[in-house]
Amino acid sequence: MGPARRLRIVHLFPDVLRFYGDGGNIRSLVTRAEARGFETTVTRVNVGASMIPTADLFFIGGGQDREQVTAAREIERLGPSLRDQLTDGAALLAICGGYQNLGIAYRTAFGTELACPGLLPVRTDANGVGRRLVGNVLARLEPALVAVGASVAGAAPGAGESNLGRTVVGFENHGGRTVLEPGARALATIEIGHGNNGRDATEGVLLLPGDAGMGGLRIGTYLHGPLLPRNPHVADALVAAAIARGGPLTRLVPLDDRREMEAHRVGVDRMRRMAREDGRIPEWAHRMLDPVKALIGY
Repeated sequence: MGPARRLRIVHLFPDVLRFYGDGGNIRSLVTRAEARGFETTVTRVNVGASMIPTADLFFIGGGQDREQVTAAREIERLGPSLRDQLTDGAALLAICGGYQNLGIAYRTAFGTELACPGLLPVRTDANGVGRRLVGNVLARLEPALVAVGASVAGAAPGAGESNLGRTVVGFENHGGRTVLEPGARALATIEIGHGNNGRDATEGVLLLPGDAGMGGLRIGTYLHGPLLPRNPHVADALVAAAIARGGPLTRLVPLDDRREMEAHRVGVDRMRRMAREDGRIPEWAHRMLDPVKALIGY
């Protein structure tokens, strides 16, 4: 029997974690799944919910510190159910605040130590770490995820042009410095931007199905934008893993991604051009400009 022709998505705490258009990630997942004939449902789990429903894919976005404290309390209460489903094969995409909250440890900018479920092998400290890490990001995807994408994607027009499927683009705005646990695998390696901490060139974290005893694909990242419309190859890896739900990945029906990958290419080219221009601006000017960038989503 093949995989079920359905995709059940649960959006965790969108009433408090909803920054930088991350809801567009849900729209991308739904659109790409339905274009392949899968029936999709999206269930919102707001603060105060009594339970987490069964899902094939969980999404959690970003928020301000006070909202992350609220979300952390909910994750502490509902975390065992989420862990059980990820162990059973459900996939996870966690962005920014959600990424920080699902790690092993997280200290907020106010010095609050939040209870974390350890679903992602990362530790984050946002207390007294200096300026926020803000701006566009271009990074090279971990080859293991590229391999997943190649194994599930058909030969869609535009999908492999200029190795664009090996890169990921997005926008970051975070005060936290995140470090990977020893042996953990980064989602990508930074070419432009700051990534997890601005020091080690890592961006995000990637756990393949079966890693650490859990059957689901798990991705944590700081990339907003939203992430998935700008990186359809990442969206497809999540869709395929969610539909398989811990079983063998199957090839997805190819989509015509020429427009999507052209937008991705334009983003890559623009970031490289802007990086060259930013290189001419002195560091003191960056310290003045970065808070403005954070406000306007530059």
